[in-house]
Order: sequence, then C-alpha cells, then structure tokens
Amino acid sequence: MSRLLLIRHGQASFMEQDYDRLSAVGEIQARLLGEYWAQRGATLDAVFSGPRKRQVDTAIIAGEACRKAGMIWPQIEIMNEFDEYSGEAVMERSLPGLVETDVKVRELHRAFASAQDLAEKHRTFQRLFEAVISRWASGELHVEEIEPWASFTSRVRRGLAGLASGGGNRNIAVFSSGGPVGVTVQRALDLSVEHTLRTAWMARNASVSEFLFSGERFSMSSFNTVPHLDDPALLTYR
Repeated sequence: MSRLLLIRHGQASFMEQDYDRLSAVGEIQARLLGEYWAQRGATLDAVFSGPRKRQVDTAIIAGEACRKAGMIWPQIEIMNEFDEYSGEAVMERSLPGLVETDVKVRELHRAFASAQDLAEKHRTFQRLFEAVISRWASGELHVEEIEPWASFTSRVRRGLAGLASGGGNRNIAVFSSGGPVGVTVQRALDLSVEHTLRTAWMARNASVSEFLFSGERFSMSSFNTVPHLDDPALLTYR
C-alpha cells in the first residue's frame, strides 16, 4: 500500500499583477509544513509538483526546511498532470459577457467592485468565482481555447494513474492546487462535478490530504489537514 500526500500550494498573490507567486504568508505556510514533517521524522520516497511557480516554490521552501532539519528530501519532479485548471482565463474571457446577460453574476460582480477592504474583496471575489466556474464546469459556459473541465479531470486522473504505476510501498508527496485536490477526492469518493468543485474550494493553502492506493484501490485517509498551522492568521483559502 502506497501513501499519497497531496498538498495545496501556499497562499498566492491575490489581487496582484502576478498571482502565480507565493505571498509572504504563503512562504511561511510552506516553511512550517517542512518543519512539521522534519520534527516528526517523516520519510518521502518521491516528491512531485505541478508546473506553476506557486506549486513548485511551495515544494522548494518545504524541502529547504526539511533539509535544514536533517531530513532527506528527494529531487522534485514536475508533473504537468497536476497543473491547475485555467480559472483565471475562464473569468477573464467570460465575465464581461456574463455581467451583461446573467443577473446573478452581475450582482456578484457589483458586490466585488464595491468591496471596501481586502477581506471583503476575498469574500466577494470567491462568490463571483464560484458562480462563473460552476457554469463552466457544468458545460453551461463554453470558453474557446481553454482546456474544458472534463479534459482537466481526465488529466489529473492520468497523473494519479502514473503515480500508481510506480508500484511498491511508497510515500509520495505532490504539491498542486485546489482543483487537482478536488479531483483526487472525486476519484476516491466518486463525487459529482458540483461536489468536486465544493471540495476544491474548501482546500486551505498548504493543507495536506492523504490518500492510500494499491492496484485499483484508491481511498482517502484524511482531507485538508493543517496541523502545522497553529496560528489562525495563517489559515487562508486564497
């Protein structure tokens, strides 16, 4: 039986020009994860990351903390299968039209545009994001030149199958994003698209979800755990 630790990246740079960059909080979250593993004598046989900078940097920072504490940290391997879906591109290309034609989206967009502080912007943006992405993932909204939701889920499942094909009893860490976390839970629990999205949006930054697999068997042991983050200020979702 092999064990997969699936980690969502640390907090990225919300509302900045380059979202795909860890914030100062995200860097702390990643470091604390590495220190937590090292303190408990964790062992990893392989470490993988999706290709996004926020994913790779979370793995690098966690690894540096592990090595500093004397823990062996395998070479990070990039797996494109664990890239996030193109949520930002879906929003950018579809939002203008939806604001014109969809009353709910228009109201959510107005609430986001009038938000007075960063916390309120986080909340209102997430509601807007969920409304748009739900329409896209269900097939109600088609966006040209964007990988469809069905193709995204198939890609993540190929990545999971690739990990399983390695055989043996291994401890594997994969640094990815909320979308692949949701799809992996879907693989274990046979969730609908709607519930897969809800699960993905629940994943905290730098959280760890654990899965066990052997052959065709694939089960979830824990979800969205953050024992390394004991400061409430470090519990973030975006």
